[in-house]
Amino acid sequence: WEGQKEQSQESVQSMMTGLGIALVAMYILLTLQFTSYLQPVLIMMIIPFGAIGAIAGHAILGLPVTMFSLFGLVALTGVVVNDSIVLIDFINARIGEGLPPRQAVIEAGQRRFRPVLLTSVTTVAGLTPILMETSLQAQFLIPMATSLCFGIVTATVLVLLLVPTFYSLLDHYFNISHAQIGRAHV
Repeated sequence: WEGQKEQSQESVQSMMTGLGIALVAMYILLTLQFTSYLQPVLIMMIIPFGAIGAIAGHAILGLPVTMFSLFGLVALTGVVVNDSIVLIDFINARIGEGLPPRQAVIEAGQRRFRPVLLTSVTTVAGLTPILMETSLQAQFLIPMATSLCFGIVTATVLVLLLVPTFYSLLDHYFNISHAQIGRAHV
């Protein structure tokens, strides 16, 4: 038991190290893509909200958080970042076309709502059969599917609400739309 516990701790520690490296790499790539230091922070600020949904999903289903749950959380990070990128990129494109930031944010919420929602719904629909499976083999994957499904549902709602809100706040205080957009979409 002691050896197994030590091995589990090493696995969790190495996974957290890998997650940290992945987050730094994401930030660097997003900084290069958006030519901004603040917009990647805005995109990555949504990640913890997905984790809240994943933990809530485990509580709702009465499942313990396992190693596979943590794998699901790592995978969830990519999905949440992707949804945020869809909105931020659309906002930047509209501002690059000359729209005022407030109008660009509103239009992004209206025009990107369906693509963000459909991406999340199809992912959750694809994972739902795993959640319903009762076979012994599936029992190992159910915590990972739970993290992904509940995290995606929570994060999607919050991405659609918080990304435009955070963008507006950052633009108001740091003028992020005018400082970087001209260079990013020339």
